[in-house]
Amino acid sequence: MYQPIAIAPSILSADFMNMERSIRTIEEGGAGFVHVDVMDGHFVPNLTMGVPLVKQLKKTCDLPLDVHLMIDNPLVELPWFLDAQPDLVTVHAEALSSVDLARAVAQIHEAGSRAAVALKPKTPVDVVAPLIESLDMVLVMSVEPGFSGQKYIVGSDGRVAAVAALAKEANPDLLIEVDGGIGVATAPLVCAAGADVLVCGSAVFGADDPAQAVRDVKAAGDAARTRALGER
Repeated sequence: MYQPIAIAPSILSADFMNMERSIRTIEEGGAGFVHVDVMDGHFVPNLTMGVPLVKQLKKTCDLPLDVHLMIDNPLVELPWFLDAQPDLVTVHAEALSSVDLARAVAQIHEAGSRAAVALKPKTPVDVVAPLIESLDMVLVMSVEPGFSGQKYIVGSDGRVAAVAALAKEANPDLLIEVDGGIGVATAPLVCAAGADVLVCGSAVFGADDPAQAVRDVKAAGDAARTRALGER
């Protein structure tokens, strides 16, 4: 919490015919993670990349892999993805009971990866409270998951602030990630509220200069974070 802002470009919006070039471009721009959106066509109404791509990215990419599992059976599929040795794995709170969510987090840690829990826009923030001490990150969705290019849901920064408040005493090192409609205009809102990691899809890969777009979003977030900390 309140760490330097990191940008996690979502390769869902990258050029799949030139993926390695897209990765090198965001590395040049100073990205902190590569965000990998895994969708199964069940938990969300879209079907995207899977284990083979994660394994290839791990071999060719120097940035940490931030794998976001939008799947309805994470306890079954987690071992497949963990075998690829991603740096950070996110499971959705809505896909599991509280007991199984704790099991998933433990499984991720046992494999040597960092663990995160994602919250859809309508999921109460306090769902993560029982687990917050054991988490490395909470992902606040600022759009409904499933498709890139959606508009930021107004008020999502309030949910970021609520997660930050939960973490303040229980887990001060918790990272807070935000995903959905994040760009230069919205990064200041969520960073001032406590976001540390910003997932950007079309704002980066849809720009004429994706490397510069990474720098611009990070600069906007960092400036807002600095102002917010100065006001506290």
